[in-house]
Amino acid sequence: MSVFSVKSYDYKFDNSLIATEPIQPKESAKLLIYFRESKKIVHTNFGNILEYLPDNISIIFNNTKVIKARIFGKKVSGGKVEVLINRDLGNCKISVFIKGRIKIGTKILFDNDLEFEISELISDGSRVGIFSKFNQPLDFSELISEIDIIGNIPLPPYISREDNFADEVDYQTVFAKEKGAVASPTASLHFSEEMLSKIERKFQTAYLTLHVGAGTFKPVDVSDIREHKLHKEIFSISSKAQEIINSDSKILAVGTTVTRTIEYFVKSGENSGEADIFLHPESKPNRVDYLLTNFHLPKSTLLMLVSSFIGIDEMQRVYKEAINQRYRFYSYGDAMLII
Repeated sequence: MSVFSVKSYDYKFDNSLIATEPIQPKESAKLLIYFRESKKIVHTNFGNILEYLPDNISIIFNNTKVIKARIFGKKVSGGKVEVLINRDLGNCKISVFIKGRIKIGTKILFDNDLEFEISELISDGSRVGIFSKFNQPLDFSELISEIDIIGNIPLPPYISREDNFADEVDYQTVFAKEKGAVASPTASLHFSEEMLSKIERKFQTAYLTLHVGAGTFKPVDVSDIREHKLHKEIFSISSKAQEIINSDSKILAVGTTVTRTIEYFVKSGENSGEADIFLHPESKPNRVDYLLTNFHLPKSTLLMLVSSFIGIDEMQRVYKEAINQRYRFYSYGDAMLII
């Protein structure tokens, strides 16, 4: 298979495997363990993960918190509009995605006197504009306070149901702290408070923040993946996480978001800003040793990141095995540990 052909990252999938609700208790989720040296696959439950983690490793988590980024409004003309907030651009400018055609200068009205005026149309389909209330522009932190009242949890597009009250808890990690993500770092959803305590007693742990953007769900739509432009996501790395990265400790990254952030830091030397590193089999991780992740969409950059650890052929073999074993896929689904 060609490393750079997007077709190499496709696979046949049964839509009935999409997890639309989280499994409870968290530890009962399935866990597929892939051993890179032997290429062995083991099937177990997430509650048994401690039995398989190597000794003397450090574990890094993403402590971003999902905001209620999905909001419903209407144009001045009366037409209904759905808006998905994407990310903060600074100076009160906000990147959003809007369903349907929209023009520069269009104003969208929301509950609680919130307004949004579009100033730019971006080629990736996003729109840029300013939210305001009583004609006063809102910065991102002020906007978060407003949408916390009127907004909805932005469930992924492949979950074909409306969000509910339970999702406000289920779609957040137990250590979610820094508000700003529009999608959850889903590998971390498997950790209960009890499991996290067990991990922290046995291993050195640290946190970084990567605010996951809506682009994480965007499939690669070019035939050669080298032509794909990766979306940027805001990040910051704690001093403890930096110490671990700069040490000689083996690192388990909990999720693709942590992996991307660590590798961007190693490449750029920047401990905050916007990360856009693209990992695939010809652009492999240099610092992350082990990966805990969920099962990802076909032709996605996340699947390419997994392939950067184990190669395309093994990725295809692992995914075929997971499908045959009826693993639950995507955000609320089961997990895979690569060691």
